[in-house]
Amino acid sequence: MTQDFVLYCKSYQRDLLRVKRLLESVQKHNVDAIPFYISTPESDREALFALVGDQQGFHWVSDESIIGANPNVALGIQKTRSGGLAQQVIKSEFWRLGLAKNYLCIDSDSIFIRDFSKNDFLAPDGHPFTVLHQNKEFFQLATNQGHLRVERDLRKESETVKALFGRIGPNYYCAPAPFIWSAAVWESLDERYLKPKGMTLWDLITPEHPETLIYGEALLNYQAIPVRMIEPLFRIYHYDWQYYLLRRLGETEEKLRQNFMGVIYQSAWEAEMDYGPSQKSLPSRLVRKMKRLIRLLQSYL
Repeated sequence: MTQDFVLYCKSYQRDLLRVKRLLESVQKHNVDAIPFYISTPESDREALFALVGDQQGFHWVSDESIIGANPNVALGIQKTRSGGLAQQVIKSEFWRLGLAKNYLCIDSDSIFIRDFSKNDFLAPDGHPFTVLHQNKEFFQLATNQGHLRVERDLRKESETVKALFGRIGPNYYCAPAPFIWSAAVWESLDERYLKPKGMTLWDLITPEHPETLIYGEALLNYQAIPVRMIEPLFRIYHYDWQYYLLRRLGETEEKLRQNFMGVIYQSAWEAEMDYGPSQKSLPSRLVRKMKRLIRLLQSYL
């Protein structure tokens, strides 16, 4: 039976400690008991269950089953892509399992900080809201701190994806995570863009064409569901300088609950939450700590 809404996290072995933390926050705040699905490679299943147990309020599916749900994709294709790109495609193809009409695609490095229900994601008619905005607050913050590349790079990325669909107009961003995604939107992209070109998402998603922008442009172009914009659901700290600055200005999880239902702590600079022995050398770890210190000092400038 296809459900109207579920939670979904695609993860892998290095992020299992983060998954455990996320799962604990879901159990605490999921007042509607929305089903929660976690996918990992089949090879990581044993490690996942050894860490969190098999009676912890989630359903496991394999990445391989998601990949295999698309008959136009060769099994094992994920091995021909970088881990980051493969993750983007697998998250975007979860809808093919037929488990849900809509899903909240949430990353392992996220945690919920207040109670949530289906009403936070679905309108009364059953159609989902969509995180869709122009990113002005973050762009201004980055500019104020002298990080001019942030806005330049993201605008270039958005213009590149807009050009794929021939849309002219403002740049819209569906990020940051978590994303409220509709199976109808992904299916419209498949039927109206990919299949006519003999393509799959494994061809379309690249470093220049991230899945978040592709979803947003598919929604705006084909409008498989009503476009109902909302602001980001979680506070995300894209960079350590951003985290240090906002914390110094008084931002705390308690204060964030007024406007956000969760927080994302970027795994790229939260190495202490990596599962298993560090893959970085001692000199590399020392350099990273030094860079963190520099970013902390820069937040005062």
